[in-house]
Amino acid sequence: MPSPAMPASPSFTAPAAAAPASAAVAQALPRHEPLAFQTRDGLVESIHYGSLIATAPDGSTLLSVGEPQAAFYPRSSLKPLQAVALVRAGLDIPADLLALTAASHSGAAEHRNGTTRILDMHGLTAAALENSADLPYGVAEREEWVREGGRATQITQNCSGKHAAMAATCVINGWPVRGYLDPSHPLQQLVRETVAELTGEQPSGISTDGCGTPLFALSLQGMARAFGRLAAAGLPDGASDGGTASAGPEAAVAHAMRRHPEMVAGVGRDVTELMRLMPGLLAKDGFEGIQAVGLPDGRAIVIKISDGGDRARMPVTVRALEALDVDTVPLAGIATGPVLGGGRPVGLLQAVDFLSSLPANDSVPANDAN
Repeated sequence: MPSPAMPASPSFTAPAAAAPASAAVAQALPRHEPLAFQTRDGLVESIHYGSLIATAPDGSTLLSVGEPQAAFYPRSSLKPLQAVALVRAGLDIPADLLALTAASHSGAAEHRNGTTRILDMHGLTAAALENSADLPYGVAEREEWVREGGRATQITQNCSGKHAAMAATCVINGWPVRGYLDPSHPLQQLVRETVAELTGEQPSGISTDGCGTPLFALSLQGMARAFGRLAAAGLPDGASDGGTASAGPEAAVAHAMRRHPEMVAGVGRDVTELMRLMPGLLAKDGFEGIQAVGLPDGRAIVIKISDGGDRARMPVTVRALEALDVDTVPLAGIATGPVLGGGRPVGLLQAVDFLSSLPANDSVPANDAN
């Protein structure tokens, strides 16, 4: 159902009175557009700006809002691409552990045990991990961990599966485990080459992610190309769930994530729910309002919420899927968010209708995610 009309809002620009010291930064601000809004008793209370792109299997644009060519940091949505690099370098682990390699997990027992399994399989201990220490990311998981006297550790940090797999890949190749996060390390050089190949573009900048991993600045379109490629990669006949050697790297990672969505995030997490509700769909989120989705026919969607907030990410994702004629009826429960007043619904968080943004002469192929 189309959303109610939202008052027209201009694209975000820096205030005219910005201080001279920030003028260069202000000139580079992406021209994001409204993607979602919240109402309370008929009044627009909040607006979330951002950019998004939907791409065809060949990487061409099907839907574009805002400035999808602007450089951004994909944050944890980069993990499936990093996992592809590890598989290319010989990582061969069960599919549930490969899904954990691409995860921002909640820190449940299955996630912590999975990280330890990866280390044990390659003769490593938690001392090999170079990620930051943190409490479990999931609220329930964190509360349980703290009640039991747990503290912030590298195993409980939400990227520990990826780091265990990176250390394991170093063992497999005879590379030094210590220093595996250094951008000059052979592992990170391979990751960078793989990211450039899958996205079809060279990173425009490099930084460090929250866990310590090198982080590349890319465009939304580049990330969409990569997710379309991963999602469309098929497992060869006879490939099993027992390991990754019999499958191509892209297919192995996508298969693992779709088969074990609970390892990619966790109980109550929207990315896990999205993949469970839409079998065949590949999804990964990232901090600062990032969502990437790949469809098995090779189409893809990547979204950046400009304020870095998390609540608008899923409603915008569902609306973008609708714009591609994907049947989103199973996603009704995550397509909007209720706004409460005194414990009763008084408004709604919902996505802007971007159907009007589709190119007038382009047809979007009808398809669902199954």
